[in-house]
Amino acid sequence: MRGAFTQLRRLLLASIACVLGAALLIYAVDPLQLFRASRLPAFYSDDTRVQNAGLIRSQSFDTAFMGTSLAIHFRQSDIDRALGVHSLKLAMTGSNSRQQGFVLEQAIERGARRVIWAMDDFIFVDAADIETDPYLSVDLYRRTAKGIASYLFSAAMAKESLFALLRSVPPLRQPLTRAAPYLPVKFALSDVDDIYALPRNFDLARDYNAKKTLAAFAYITSPVRSRFLGEGYGYDAMIRHFEQDAVGLIARHPGVTFDVYFPPYSILQFVAMRDASPETLKIVTDLTAVIAQRLTQLPNVRLHDFRAIKQVTHDLNNYGDVIHHSPVVDAMVLRWLASGEYRVDPGKPTASLDELKAQVEAYRVEH
Repeated sequence: MRGAFTQLRRLLLASIACVLGAALLIYAVDPLQLFRASRLPAFYSDDTRVQNAGLIRSQSFDTAFMGTSLAIHFRQSDIDRALGVHSLKLAMTGSNSRQQGFVLEQAIERGARRVIWAMDDFIFVDAADIETDPYLSVDLYRRTAKGIASYLFSAAMAKESLFALLRSVPPLRQPLTRAAPYLPVKFALSDVDDIYALPRNFDLARDYNAKKTLAAFAYITSPVRSRFLGEGYGYDAMIRHFEQDAVGLIARHPGVTFDVYFPPYSILQFVAMRDASPETLKIVTDLTAVIAQRLTQLPNVRLHDFRAIKQVTHDLNNYGDVIHHSPVVDAMVLRWLASGEYRVDPGKPTASLDELKAQVEAYRVEH
């Protein structure tokens, strides 16, 4: 019995030593750069909800760029060049206004004096409160004891730290760096500019064309799927989240300039609602009318509406589905933001929306 107890105690002590050793490794390597800029060659992850916590701590920036998958492929270098800023891209696919507002608050506290915000209507759908959100660790961003513990005692982070350490050995650096995208590690990107960006040699015509856009339109307007067009859309809840998550954030930071823009969906996004879910279209237009009226009255906001630029939104070759536009349009968005060409006039806050509504009513789909 005594021998068994001794063996158990040794096993327990060995387990504790392994856990503490792994935590020490994570702290020393710090793959997320949560405590300090990397001492080893830095690598980054496409898991932006986690990676953003480290980027906000480790990068220098004066401008935060926020959005969903509609803004995820922008490159920081392109943003900087077009707008003359030092940006940090914080876009998160499928994110809602609670998540976006929280992450932007952290970026502002770390020094962002300008925010560029791609404001999709669907970010305001009702969702979990940020304190109980299962997809975003507020404790990691705040670096609470709970957040730090979840980081230091993570098996996944221990694996990433060990791989980063191996990758820092000169003879292994090049082969492991080349192999990283194909291995079961998340921190595989050597350039922060490449986080969730398309490969530089991607095939534009293959990924963005009218055939794919029309196929997506047919798919979402099919009678068996059209009910999903309005999933999560509720006018009262969306207005409430807009006021809390967007207006509240903007009002708390009067010294920060907010460039908010409505992204240039293809016309088919609104036509799909018109044909298959008209009640959803009404929610969207009513909601964005209120957003335009409220934001144009705030002194530190410049609102831009790109939804009624017919030469772009009616050219279906610009899209990979009914909402996601190509990097060619990304470049146009940055030029429009720089020039202010489509800035909403506070005296006529719904003029561009009225133009969009007229386009949607008149548009006929050519299959």
